[in-house]
Amino acid sequence: MSIYRTSVNKPVTTALIFVVFVIFGVYSLTKTSIAQFPEFESNTIMVMSSYPGASAEDIENNLTKVLENSLNGVSDLKEMTSNSKENISLLTLTFEYGTDIEEATNNVRDKLDMVSTSLPDGASLPTIFKFSADDMPIMILSATADESLPGLDKILDDRLATPLARVTGVGTISVAGAPTREIQIYCDPNKLQAYGLTVSSIAQVIAAENRNIPSGNIDVGSDTYTLRVQKEFTSPQEMLDIVLSTQGGKVVYLRDVATLRDGTQEREQESYTNGRRSARIIIQKQSGANTVDVIRKVKKQLVKIEKNLPSDIKIETVVDGSTNIINTINTLRDTIIITFLVVMLIVFLFLGRWRATFIIVLSIPIALLASIVYLFATGNTLNIVSMSALSIAIGMVVDDAIVVLENITTHLDRGEKPKEAAVLATGEVSISVIASTLTMLCVFLPLTMMRGFTGVMFRQLGWIVSIIMIVSTTAALTLVPMLCSRFLRSGKRSGKFYDIFFVPWNKFLDKVSAGYGRLIRWCTTHRRWVVIAAFVIFAAVAGIYIP
Repeated sequence: MSIYRTSVNKPVTTALIFVVFVIFGVYSLTKTSIAQFPEFESNTIMVMSSYPGASAEDIENNLTKVLENSLNGVSDLKEMTSNSKENISLLTLTFEYGTDIEEATNNVRDKLDMVSTSLPDGASLPTIFKFSADDMPIMILSATADESLPGLDKILDDRLATPLARVTGVGTISVAGAPTREIQIYCDPNKLQAYGLTVSSIAQVIAAENRNIPSGNIDVGSDTYTLRVQKEFTSPQEMLDIVLSTQGGKVVYLRDVATLRDGTQEREQESYTNGRRSARIIIQKQSGANTVDVIRKVKKQLVKIEKNLPSDIKIETVVDGSTNIINTINTLRDTIIITFLVVMLIVFLFLGRWRATFIIVLSIPIALLASIVYLFATGNTLNIVSMSALSIAIGMVVDDAIVVLENITTHLDRGEKPKEAAVLATGEVSISVIASTLTMLCVFLPLTMMRGFTGVMFRQLGWIVSIIMIVSTTAALTLVPMLCSRFLRSGKRSGKFYDIFFVPWNKFLDKVSAGYGRLIRWCTTHRRWVVIAAFVIFAAVAGIYIP
C-alpha cells in the first residue's frame, strides 16, 4: 500500500505523527542555542616559551630550533612556522582539517615533555594555546573616566568584571588598556650607600610588610572564628613609616632614603573612545551558551553595576555580538511572514479555495521545524549560516505541496469524491514530486561532504536544505492528501464572490494558457532558431559573469 493511500485511510494517525513532530520542533527551538557563527574547532595550536634576557639570535638557535626538531614528527602536521624575538619563541602548528585537535594537543604535549630537559637553563616550559569560536568576544565595553582614571583598572576589576563574571553563561572577562595604579618608590643612591641598604633589600622589606598574616582560630562557644593580622597598606603614606633597619640605635625608615609617587604603570596598549583615554572590557561566553541570552543578562546586570560606579565613569557598548544575530532573525521572520502572505495569495488566486490555501500554509512551518530538530539533535547552533539556509529553503518548501494540491483540486472539479481524488491525484504526480526533490538533493547533499574550513561553513547549509526538502516532500505526499480528503469538497465552485472575481480571473488564465500553448507550438516548429537563441543567451551570460 502506498504511503499517500495509508495517510488518507488513517487520518488520525497521520495527524498525530505530525502534531508530535511539531511539538518536538517547538521544544527544539526553545532549547537550541543562538550564536553568530557555527561552532568550529581551529586546526591551529600555538606553542610559546620565554627565555628572559636572550637575544633573538639566541632564542632562534637555543630554543626555537630545539622545539622545531621535536615537533616535526607530530602526526597530521600540515605546516609549522616559528617566530623568534627577544625573550620569546613562538611556534604555530597547523594541522589538517578533520584532525582531532585534542589528540593533536596531547601529542604536542608529549613531544614537549620529552625535550624539556634539553632547553636552556632559565627558559620557561613551553605553553600550549588552542583556539575555538568561543574565544571570540561576544561583547566589548568601553569605560572612560576623569578623576577616577588613575585607578580605573582596579575599579573595573572589582566593581564591574567580578559581578559580570557571575552572570550565567559568561566565560571570561578581561580588562585591557586601563591605567593601573602604581606606587613608585624613588631611592636616593647616596642615602642608600650611607645606610648600607640596597634596592632589593628594600623591596623584600616592603613585600614582607604589605600582606595579611593568618593568626589561627578562636573558639567562642560553638562558633569558630578565623583570625588574621591586617598589614596591607591602605594608603601610600603608610609605606613611608616602614622600618628598614636599625643602625647605632637609630631607626631607619623608608622616608629617610626614598620618596613616593602615586602614579600609573606604563601601559603596553592604548585604548581611546571618541578621542578620550579609555579601557576595554572584553566578554567571552562559555562553550555552548546562547549568545543573545548571555548578552541580554549582561546588559541587565550592567544597569545595576553602573549605579555603584563613580559618577565620572561612563560605560559604553563598543561591540554587541547579538545585534547581527537579532537582525538576521528579524529578517528571517519577515521573510517567513512575506512567504506566508504571498503563498496564501497565489494559491487562493490560482485554486480559488481558501481551505486549500490553509493546507499549503500549514506545510511551511512543519518543514522549517525539521531543520531546528536537526540543529538540536546534533548540538549545533542557530547561526548566520543555518538561518541563511532557512531563507534559501523557505521558497522551496511549498513547491511539492502546490503540485499535489493543484492536481487534487483538478480531480475534485471533475466531481470525484475527496478521498478518491486525494489518492488518485497524489499517485499521478508522486513520481514527479520525488524526482524533483532528488534533483535538489543532488545539488545540496554534496555540500555535506565538503572538508576544511569551507566545509565547516557550508556543511550545515547542505544538511538543513536537504532535510527541509525531504520533510516537505513527505508532507506533500502524506499530510496534504489527508487534509484534502477531509476539508476539500468536490464539484465546481460557485457563489457570488466566485462569480464576480474568479470567473473573469479564470478567463484571463485561460487566455494566458492558450498563448503559452501557441508559443510552445511555434518553438516545436522552429527548433533550430530556439536552439541558436539558447546558445546566444548562454554565451552572453557567460561573457558577462565569467572573467
